Amino acid sequence: MSNKPFTTSHMKTSSLAASAFFISCLIAPAASAQTQADSAAIRQTALDYIQGWYTADATRMERALHPELAKRIVRSDSLGNYRLDQQSAMTLVTNTRNGGGNQTPQADRHDDVRILDIYRNAASVRVDASNWVDYLQVAKWRGRWVIVNVLWELKPKT
Repeated sequence: MSNKPFTTSHMKTSSLAASAFFISCLIAPAASAQTQADSAAIRQTALDYIQGWYTADATRMERALHPELAKRIVRSDSLGNYRLDQQSAMTLVTNTRNGGGNQTPQADRHDDVRILDIYRNAASVRVDASNWVDYLQVAKWRGRWVIVNVLWELKPKT
């Protein structure tokens, strides 16, 4: 153990080291939050989901979904009664296999994908489809990006 007194110089050095450590902790997660490969994989997952629906490709749909997916929409009637309708991954895959959106005219098959945010192994994605908007919560699960939750809303009729 040193007998040297603790000086202002030591305090400045310690303070700078602590500040550098703190800043590196703040910056490190952001730096690892997103890669181009992750962005491409997230986008492809969203496209597999929406294009799989339009083409009745159940294999493509299933590839995009976590097995415990919940797809939900809030609905209300003219009396102001609200309910939450939902579909499981199995229901969505079965509905896709049974024809899905393949009756949607080609000109109405919108598949605009916008990644809203990515943080580490989680992402939020907006998909503008034919007559609805999907908000996807996507997770990196066992090394690949899959949709865990979908909250969707119908577009107003024109």
